[in-house]
Amino acid sequence: MRAIVIERLGGPEELRLVDRPAPRPGPGDILVDVTVAGVNFMDTGVRRLGPSAGGVPFTPGVEGAGRIGALGEGVTGFAVGDRVSWVYASGSYAEQIVLPAADAVPVPDDISDETATSLMMQGITAHHFTTEAAPVEPGQTTLVHGAAGGLGHNLTRMIKARGATVIGLASTEEKAEAARRNGADHAIVSSGDAFVAPVLELTGGHGVHTVFDGGGGTTFRASMGVVRRHGTLLYYGAFNGTVPVLNMRELPRSIKVCYPVFRDHIPGREELLRHSAALFDLVRQGVLLPAVGGRYPLRDAERAHRDIESRSTTGKLLLFP
Repeated sequence: MRAIVIERLGGPEELRLVDRPAPRPGPGDILVDVTVAGVNFMDTGVRRLGPSAGGVPFTPGVEGAGRIGALGEGVTGFAVGDRVSWVYASGSYAEQIVLPAADAVPVPDDISDETATSLMMQGITAHHFTTEAAPVEPGQTTLVHGAAGGLGHNLTRMIKARGATVIGLASTEEKAEAARRNGADHAIVSSGDAFVAPVLELTGGHGVHTVFDGGGGTTFRASMGVVRRHGTLLYYGAFNGTVPVLNMRELPRSIKVCYPVFRDHIPGREELLRHSAALFDLVRQGVLLPAVGGRYPLRDAERAHRDIESRSTTGKLLLFP
């Protein structure tokens, strides 16, 4: 079995394609023949800083889709040949992966493996953000950082479906145009804190109801400055730089700040299946149109990481074993 292995923490060059023994499913596990693996910006942070559990060597990647090749002892509800997707199962940059059956999502016949993979991490995250962590209401105005990226794409589609206005931020005019095509009402080309003045101008000086900020330490305080009275700053993206120490007295206008992590989105199987089913329905309704920004053979994982770190990509990046 071929897999990408990191033996030393560092740059994209540390992503090496190697042959490894085929894994075997233990009790309660399934073995999946991977057809698609998703690339997330968080993967670059894990490559540089290491996984939360264990050390090197390890295989990166936390989401994908494929067909079940074998069942571990005691697994029920699945059969060999079933199509499944998953999220937060480490080791997805590989031809095969073993994961707990409880973490597998059955993929309906009318949903492709590419679509399922594109929705796992970023789709579930966006759905949790807009329905639970910072529920978006009709008539509100929101600010979406990185609006042309995979998560920003999903956020924009979901926010528009809920009847709210989207102001999207992008690093280039090309990305701003992609955000507009995806439904953003306004798109601002900005770096650092340069978005503050145009956002306040667009909102008549009031600011936005919610900011979805994955920019990290370079944008956090500026984002706080464009949240309107009683609004919310939702921060995500732990690998994008350290957020300055926050003094509670610096929270003006009774605004709220939250930092949801992925296990808040899906603390158990019930939530995983609920969010996934909702996302598949949104695809069927035409609300979600997963945008693939790059397809790479597994051996080109290094190039995929260089591309996503360069901020030159739009949409979801996928690896194909």
